Amino acid sequence: MDLHVRYEGDDDPEKCTARKLARFDLAELHRSPQSVPRGIVLDPHAERALSPADDADLPLVALDCSWETAEAEAFALDGSHRALPFLVAGNPVSHGQPFRLNTAEAFAAGCYVLGDETQAEELMSKFRWGHTFLELNAEPLARYADCDNSEEVVAVQQEYLDMAED
Repeated sequence: MDLHVRYEGDDDPEKCTARKLARFDLAELHRSPQSVPRGIVLDPHAERALSPADDADLPLVALDCSWETAEAEAFALDGSHRALPFLVAGNPVSHGQPFRLNTAEAFAAGCYVLGDETQAEELMSKFRWGHTFLELNAEPLARYADCDNSEEVVAVQQEYLDMAED
């Protein structure tokens, strides 16, 4: 699966997972919105959840920016916008926080849900903490990948949200 990043460059370059993926030729960075190909945009503000029903032949697109600037307007990119379902971060900066994935984690989750577990594992293998993300989210990722559509993903997500409340 082709991975593309709308790169804002407002985070610490030493901790930037998008830049590291690009160094390994696993993702392509784009500094202007016009150069980003049309695909599935991983957007936390999207109304539909990513599901196996989405076209895995389309590129996955992520916005790499600080969470402080990740407002809905920042995700104004061409394509089908999809939100990732409930997952927790495994990275050292946001470890254990729900919905606070970095770019590499978002791509790994997207690949996994769209049926490419091998690519998800390859992406996470580039980070010392990458296995932690996959281990923390092993059950939900497998369950989301087994869903038929966005509605089923949202139903599974709701189970995890209910457990988090208890």
